[in-house]
Amino acid sequence: MAVQIPSRMLFIDGEWREPVLKKRIPIINPATEQIIGDIPAATAEDVELAVAAARRALSRNKGKDWASASGAVRAKYLRAIASKITERKSELAKLETIDCGKPLDEAAWDIDDVAGCFEYYADLAEGLDAKQKAPVSLPMETFKSYVLKEPLGVVGLITPWNYPLLMAAWKVAPALAAGCAAILKPSELASITCLELADVCREVGLPPGVLNILTGLGPEAGAPLASHPNVDKIAFTGSTATGSRIMAAAAQMVKPVSLELGGKSPIIVFEDVDLDKAAEWTAFGCFWTNGQICSATSRLIVHESIAKEFLDRLVKWTKNIKISDPLEEGCRLGPVVSAGQYEKLLKFISTAANEGATILCGGVRPEHLKKGFFVEPTIITDVTTSMQIWREEVFGPVLCVKTFSTEEEALELANDTHYGLAAAVISNDLERCDRVSKALQAGIVWINCSQPCFCQAPWGGNKRSGFGRELGEWGLDNYLSVKQVTQYVSNEPWGWYRSPSKL
Repeated sequence: MAVQIPSRMLFIDGEWREPVLKKRIPIINPATEQIIGDIPAATAEDVELAVAAARRALSRNKGKDWASASGAVRAKYLRAIASKITERKSELAKLETIDCGKPLDEAAWDIDDVAGCFEYYADLAEGLDAKQKAPVSLPMETFKSYVLKEPLGVVGLITPWNYPLLMAAWKVAPALAAGCAAILKPSELASITCLELADVCREVGLPPGVLNILTGLGPEAGAPLASHPNVDKIAFTGSTATGSRIMAAAAQMVKPVSLELGGKSPIIVFEDVDLDKAAEWTAFGCFWTNGQICSATSRLIVHESIAKEFLDRLVKWTKNIKISDPLEEGCRLGPVVSAGQYEKLLKFISTAANEGATILCGGVRPEHLKKGFFVEPTIITDVTTSMQIWREEVFGPVLCVKTFSTEEEALELANDTHYGLAAAVISNDLERCDRVSKALQAGIVWINCSQPCFCQAPWGGNKRSGFGRELGEWGLDNYLSVKQVTQYVSNEPWGWYRSPSKL
């Protein structure tokens, strides 16, 4: 299945532009290790142009073209983008697959979610109009007060490679719905579909400068964007280390940031479960998206009374996962995204073995795949809580396992992490599920499942997994500033000072 890679430039001020320094970065298909094209490499010079374009977009026609236009006007563009994404679903899914390695069925699901996200925020943009001038109840009748919600301004959006277009949509759609102008900087490891989003924006006639898209390396393009004095906010999804650097850069200008960072999420399996249902959700929670998902439930905490039987069943499910070129029909696990990630993954697995853990299954290249960054889904047992595999985010198809005897012990193990993005609990006792959900230190908890995500529900974590919430109404609030307007409505003078006319 030959897929043509469009040759694109940077998207600035509604036009395709060559990077100022004319540098480009090769695109490598992780399933074949072949160079299949290239993307433009933006630098600080291009960031300057994009920020200037975004500023102009906000002030054009005194803001009436975008920032202070009605939400209904912005909603029309968001719906048009959603419609074009749906129209191009098949092509976009294939591009996503050859760029980041995820199975084609997953990529197609992602593209549906992208369109759904733009549709959802179109609805919320329209709803904003009715919420303007929301009255505030005051204790004094001599005053009236209301609230305005206004766009924050120019926002920098820095996104990861595991869901290239979907993670972009999670930020671009609410930012545009709010009336902001945005500069999107996707990961250099998977940018193709984000450049196609630029093409969609051109097709629907999005006003120039409202969305600018700069591909390039983090230090060369992301860093100057994060520290730019004319960028009003940074929203970032990626590693905790990079998130920390972005936060430090933003702090110099007291610039708001929202951060969705790493995770080492637990899945607790109690003794009363249906073993097959629980095994499938456990596999899905860690091996979906080739294991490269910030919310992966990669620490299995299973009741000791069912541990042996459950792990036997889980190994059978795991060995049944179809590993192949991700464009092949029925593929359920593709390659990890790059040579760097592949090496890092194998190092995590060898370190676990050296520290005394047991590689129960997987952990090696599949025999039938001689090329590509493929690693069999891996289950690691005999793990202690001090091991690297228990404590650090792997970002690949690797599950580590511990057993427990009491609910208290399970919760202690689950919360024994610097991260707090997600957690799952599987049990037929719904009262217990409710109790455990409250006790889990995470921003997202799943009961009797793992990884479902809906654009209507808030997404984000605690501890070193970051702060702020994306999606739902919370996602829109990320890009809005709240202004209080209070009016003195009495005809009487204020009367605090003695009037000079009465002297």
